[in-house]
Order: sequence, then structure tokens, then C-alpha cells
Amino acid sequence: MIKTLDDIVAKARARGRKRIIVAYGQDSHTLEAVSDAIDMELVNATLIGDPEQIKKVCDTDGIDIGKFEIIAETEDVKAVSRAVKMVSEGQGDVLMKGLVSTDKYMRGILNKECGLVPPKGVLSHICVFEMPQLSKILLVSDVAIIPYPDLSQKTKMVQYLINTAKSLGIEQPKVACIAPSELLLPGVTSSVEASILAKMSDRGQFGDAVVDGPLALDVALFEETAKIKKVQGSKVAGHADCVLFPSLDAANTFFKTATHFCGGELAGIVTGTKVPCVLTSRADSRRSKLSSIALGCILAK
Repeated sequence: MIKTLDDIVAKARARGRKRIIVAYGQDSHTLEAVSDAIDMELVNATLIGDPEQIKKVCDTDGIDIGKFEIIAETEDVKAVSRAVKMVSEGQGDVLMKGLVSTDKYMRGILNKECGLVPPKGVLSHICVFEMPQLSKILLVSDVAIIPYPDLSQKTKMVQYLINTAKSLGIEQPKVACIAPSELLLPGVTSSVEASILAKMSDRGQFGDAVVDGPLALDVALFEETAKIKKVQGSKVAGHADCVLFPSLDAANTFFKTATHFCGGELAGIVTGTKVPCVLTSRADSRRSKLSSIALGCILAK
């Protein structure tokens, strides 16, 4: 069973190399991570960016520039557009964001002419966290894309969490729908919608998975807290594999807290797209970016 980000890298390596296209890939962390992924036989890589800047970073960091195929494009938006088009045309298995803002990256993915979104598709973002406070990985959604998901979007997000968890070897994922309290609060939307998602799970609408809510975050993650608060009848409380946050505000705050205050590392991916799209913060670590590449390789067809 996968318990760490290193386990994700090992699983991806066992699948064999994929082709990754990196949009505006010319910053140190991205080039180091892609270089590592090549050395670990995870990928072959095409970088779309400024060749002079790529060479400068490779020289500074001691990276063999000969590892990469490089396509010259000095403007970030054009680099994203070209990368998306190449992946859309089947020239790559995984797309990755380099030194470009998330909004520009997502606009390329959402492009109606050559983007990577199926008709009527719903995009979401999943982070797989490794944290010292937890004994296993934790899948979290959505820290980057949907500000205030409605029930229909949450339904899709839950399914994406389940599918990703199963790809990582979690046979029956346990999904916690987060709200301020484990008690149903009729006046709180997150609480009401969490209870609806839980009932949908009871009726088998999410397949072989267990979805429960409303659950407070501490109740979802820590068995001792669930016992102290006398939460009964929940297979998820204290044992969650996946966490669905009610809003981008809540999820992104958790993301920043986990990484900056709790020593967390992560892998980040856009789901709901035609191919996996690696999406990490420009400030994320080399290890997080490598793990994100590995996650994309596992999810690639």
C-alpha cells in the first residue's frame, strides 16, 4: 500500500517512461524535478521555454541540458498554448506547469479550440499530502481551481478523489466531506451538502468507496478525537483517506498550513482533463514537483 510520496515515485517507475511536456519549463525547481524524473526512468521530457534561460539554469545547477528536448518560446502564454496543443495532439502523456502563473496555465487547458477539457467537463485539483502527523498519504480537494463548488461539482470532485485513490492502491477509499461540525447544521450549506453526499454513498452512487459527512477536519483525521467526541456509526471518522473541503478558501488555507507550518510535502494534479496536468505552486519544492510528475505518470493512460 502506498504510504509516502516515495512510494508514488516507485509505482510510477514500475509503469515505464511517459512523455511529459513542460509549459515554460525554465526555473530551477522544475528543471531539477524533471531531470530527476528522467534519471529515475519516469519520463522523457520536452521543455517549451527560453533556451538561453534553460541553459543558464542548467549550468548553474549542474544539470545536463542534453537530457531534454527543447522547443524555443520566450513568452509564457505562447509556451502554454504550444504545450497544450502538443499534448492534445497526442505528442505527450502528461502536461506540466513551469514558471508560469496558474491562471495562464489553466486558460491554456480550458482553450475551446485545442484545450484538454472534455465537453461539459468539470475540472478539479487534487493534492496528495505526506505529513509527519499522519501515518499515510492524504488526498485533498480542491486547493486551486473551484472557488465555491456546488453540489453537482462536489459530486464530481468526490469521484475524482475516489478514482485517484484507487489508482494509488487504496481499494475502498474513505472520503470525508468537511464542515464546521460533525453534527448536521441545517443552516450551513457545507453541512447539508456533506450529508447528501454521504447518503449518495449509502445508495452506492460512488461505487466501492465510503463517503461520510458532515465531519469536522479533526474528527475526519484523528481516531482519538472521533472517540472523544463520541462520533458513532462512521467508517470514515478517524480513518479518512480523502478530504473534500467545502471551498477553495478552506482547502488552500489547509494547503499553506500543511506545507509551511507542518512540514508537509505533496503531489498536485488537475483532474477531469483528457490527460493528467501537473499543477504545483511555483514555490513548491523539488521533491513535491518530482512527486507530482510521478502522480501524473500513474494517472496517464
